[in-house]
Amino acid sequence: QVQLVESGGGLVQPGGSLRLSCAASGSFFRIDAMGWYRQAPGKQRELVAAITSGGITNYADSVKGRFTISRDNAKNTVYLQMNSLKPEDAAAYYCNFVGQGADRGPLRTYWGQGTQVTVSS
Repeated sequence: QVQLVESGGGLVQPGGSLRLSCAASGSFFRIDAMGWYRQAPGKQRELVAAITSGGITNYADSVKGRFTISRDNAKNTVYLQMNSLKPEDAAAYYCNFVGQGADRGPLRTYWGQGTQVTVSS
């Protein structure tokens, strides 16, 4: 059974940096897209950044130039480097994989449990 485990959240001052990681336990036949979403209290979950198996990236306008998504296919891990953090970046961050399990069944979407990012002085 595949599980996604996130780490790296925490409290940071405005202007600071954090690096989130999300590693998959269990086996995949293949992973297509990996991504990060976030959800602040009272708001809908939104896409922050995504990366395809070929390395093509996509970012929300609000984080362009500040956040960088990357992936290590050998480790089934995705990272989110967050720089110049703002109070409005505070949210629960969730990683997301789209792929096929080792059983080569249909494409599925997998979610992590979330990691909290707090930006405050």
